[in-house]
Amino acid sequence: MKKVSILSLHLGYGGIEKSVVALANMLSSKYDVEIACCYQLYEKSVFPLDQKVKVQYLNDQTIIPNKSSFQEALHSRNIIKIIKEGFFAVKVLYFRKKSIVDYIKKCDSDIIISTRDIFNTWLGSYGKKGVLKIGWEHNHFHNNLKYANKVVSSVLKLDYFVLVSEELKKYYEERLKNTSCTCITIPNCIELLPEKVSKLNDKRLLSVGRLSSEKGYMDLLRIYNSFQKKNKDWVLDIVGDGVEKSELERYIQDHHLEEKVTLHGFQGKDVIEKIMLSSSIYLMSSYTESFGIVLIEAMSYGIPCIAFDSAEGARDIIKDGVNGYLISNRNDEEMIQKIEKLVCDDSLRIKMGKEARSSVKKYTSDVVKEEWFKLLEKSDYDE
Repeated sequence: MKKVSILSLHLGYGGIEKSVVALANMLSSKYDVEIACCYQLYEKSVFPLDQKVKVQYLNDQTIIPNKSSFQEALHSRNIIKIIKEGFFAVKVLYFRKKSIVDYIKKCDSDIIISTRDIFNTWLGSYGKKGVLKIGWEHNHFHNNLKYANKVVSSVLKLDYFVLVSEELKKYYEERLKNTSCTCITIPNCIELLPEKVSKLNDKRLLSVGRLSSEKGYMDLLRIYNSFQKKNKDWVLDIVGDGVEKSELERYIQDHHLEEKVTLHGFQGKDVIEKIMLSSSIYLMSSYTESFGIVLIEAMSYGIPCIAFDSAEGARDIIKDGVNGYLISNRNDEEMIQKIEKLVCDDSLRIKMGKEARSSVKKYTSDVVKEEWFKLLEKSDYDE
């Protein structure tokens, strides 16, 4: 049995971490899988991990990022605290590199999968000869050429580079055409299509994600505030947590939306499923989104989705006018119009919901894992 190692920053909350766990679970049916983590933020993975998957934490629990503490020190202007937190931040970065590089050098795996651009660089530089070296990119560069250039540079010595969308594959394929690194598209996935679907008859709008600026939740609240003035029976559920939570709470209070908008915080799978089953329209307000796994999850419950097309991953998933709507130029008025169109037309909402569920069958783990199996048995991709 071949052994596969996945290099991960941690196994806490996050889209990349959720994808890492999903991949490890899929691969464990055929391979001996180990996840090597820089940091141990919690006693165990926050996402359910197959018992066959081994986890190796490369640093003790005292070595964890101190970004928030460092920022607090800067804000307080306490020189002693700034120096103390600054030295600790340097220590964390030192051990991040040392632990991953040492792991790569000693690793006895046949295949190593990197999940961060900095890991790509170290894997290419220190990976043993004969080991299949794979980079896996989760982020869209969103016209940030500095970031894109850094990613390109990081994968030059790798064998394969996995992108989650065709758009990203085409971009990086062009940038890497004169190198030995081959680009491949393998999307993120959901485990299975749920047995139950939403009846789409509850007057509930839903959005799920991290409460941070790039997710556009302040924009979503403003859109909802305008929408609800004519559609007072419809409420908005937001599932997730993050640094913008207090700001969102203030907006809700200032605009007297406490009875209409619920911030549920981070929730587990069972609670999210219950909320999905009582939702009728899913809204994505992200400024950028490399793939949009939450769209697939919502569609798997038969929920039509509306998203700004600035969320690049949404363009691969939503077929405008078929299983949802894509809104150009982050046009708030158009977003409101499309929400109202689905709100006012039950038959259209149901039709789009059926199309949504049908369209995500190709993103189930049974389908996606076969693409990974082909890649890991690299001869299937060799020309």
